[in-house]
Amino acid sequence: MKHWLPGLETLRRYEAAWLPHDIFAGLVLATMLVPVGIAYATASGLPGIYGLYATIVPLLAYAVFGPSRILVLGPDSALAAILLGVITPLAHGDPARTVMLAGMMAIVSGAACILAGVARLGFVTELLSKPIRYGYMNGIALTVLISQLPKFFGFSIDSEGPLRSLWAIGGAILAGQINWVAFGIGAATLIVILVLKNSKLPGILIAVVGATIAVGMLDLGTLYGVKVLGPLPQGLPAFVVPWIGYDDIVPVLVGGCAVALVSFADTSVLSRAYAARLGYRVDPNQEMVGLGAANLAAGFFQGFPISSSSSRTPVAEAAGARTQLTSVVGALAIALLLLVAPSLLQHLPNAALAAVVIAAAIGLIEVADLKRIYRIQRWEFWLAIVCFVGVAVLGVIPGIGLAIALAIIEFLWDGWRPHSAVLGRAHGVKGYHDIKRYPDARRIPGLVLFRWDAPLFFANAEFFKESVLDAVATSPTPARWLVVAAEPVTSVDVTACDVVAELDQTLHAQGIEFCFAELKDPVKDKLKRFGLFAQLGEHYFFPTIGVAVARYLETNGVEWEDWEDEDGPAPVTVADRNPASGL
Repeated sequence: MKHWLPGLETLRRYEAAWLPHDIFAGLVLATMLVPVGIAYATASGLPGIYGLYATIVPLLAYAVFGPSRILVLGPDSALAAILLGVITPLAHGDPARTVMLAGMMAIVSGAACILAGVARLGFVTELLSKPIRYGYMNGIALTVLISQLPKFFGFSIDSEGPLRSLWAIGGAILAGQINWVAFGIGAATLIVILVLKNSKLPGILIAVVGATIAVGMLDLGTLYGVKVLGPLPQGLPAFVVPWIGYDDIVPVLVGGCAVALVSFADTSVLSRAYAARLGYRVDPNQEMVGLGAANLAAGFFQGFPISSSSSRTPVAEAAGARTQLTSVVGALAIALLLLVAPSLLQHLPNAALAAVVIAAAIGLIEVADLKRIYRIQRWEFWLAIVCFVGVAVLGVIPGIGLAIALAIIEFLWDGWRPHSAVLGRAHGVKGYHDIKRYPDARRIPGLVLFRWDAPLFFANAEFFKESVLDAVATSPTPARWLVVAAEPVTSVDVTACDVVAELDQTLHAQGIEFCFAELKDPVKDKLKRFGLFAQLGEHYFFPTIGVAVARYLETNGVEWEDWEDEDGPAPVTVADRNPASGL
């Protein structure tokens, strides 16, 4: 029970000296949670109040189930594009339907995270390589930024998809629909946020409060048509089951799972980073459960999918947070706001909220590391670009699907067509090495040393066979033995074993002995179960390449003078012929 409820364990060990720090940090955090929650709700196509609902209850749930001491959860800019892409086409402009769809996506996401955590699948997000993550995050950032431009400029458009929206925005600008006062407020808010981003001052709070005061005191909403948030409903979120129609089930399931993948990928990275910094360990599977519990709570209490925050968590840390009590205090402060002063933010301009989201989207964009990847390995850079274009052109859900498909293809390709090498003896270098890297390496007459640099399984078994036969065919002298340097082979399956058996028969028909060297014991155990030890002969499995070479020279009476023999007066023994294999 302690494992599944880390928050209660923290409470049991709570120190009184932490309390003032957690209370102060929670109050500071609340000042940022309110404007950001409202901004991300509107960016997701929902009324602003639901951003606060999606902040209060998830913070309380994660405080109980989450393993991280100071991680802050809530509405996130990276998820806004996914929500907007799923619920907007399904809601048909109905706000109540929008809320129900978003709530059910949160439930789907929460259930997926909890099931994956219980099944100990916390490693799945590691299957997405860094270039792929950069690609889809840059695509999401662009999508979010485009979605906020109409509010930023003070007009509205009616279109779906990033490219169509961009076209509609351009048309509206050319038609002179910009509200220059709203644009000025949004631009000023954005500048303040970006300028104060790396300072100790709360840039978002200063910018949003300033914009709200300016609009309220100057009555800009009435005089110049600046759209504002309006008064928030009084009261706390209620327990509601978000029922949806049968036609909505598939897109909501797909969207919820996409949210689970993206949110856990971000949360796991952020959680590990802070755990390492603060000197404690975080279980990734429990992190999945904590994130799932927070999303379930959001779904059943009028919220929408949430994730960790790379902008609010540093605020909590800088304010002196010690435990998740900071998040509890922040949630209670927001609840108090809704009960006592829900009209406090009624003059908050939509352009300022758009500026908050645009600043967050800019923060998601990764350029510097992509330049590094371009210098190191260009095909991975273009992989990131394909994912970026997929999200920007096809939409967030298809784009993430494309990213996952590319990740699987990338993984399979590395194993499907792995590197292999024919080995030779380079003068002055210990071991046996790739003759392409060492063109002057000498090859022992009649012996083909072949290295396979991957697990041996169904997808590459035939390629392994073809590569071995090609190495035999291109041998400068007629081959008598074929030795596979198998140290990189970490696994083998039934299909591969059958291919190895066929290859043994083919080589035997040519009068060639088929041998293995440096095979790992777990792999060797599998070959024994498959009967290959009996077929090939146990005496043809050697512990090292050196032992295999010595046995070949002795068995076949081949004259071979090694460079080590030339340098030393003593005759070469089997032990002397056991150099470390070169990679």
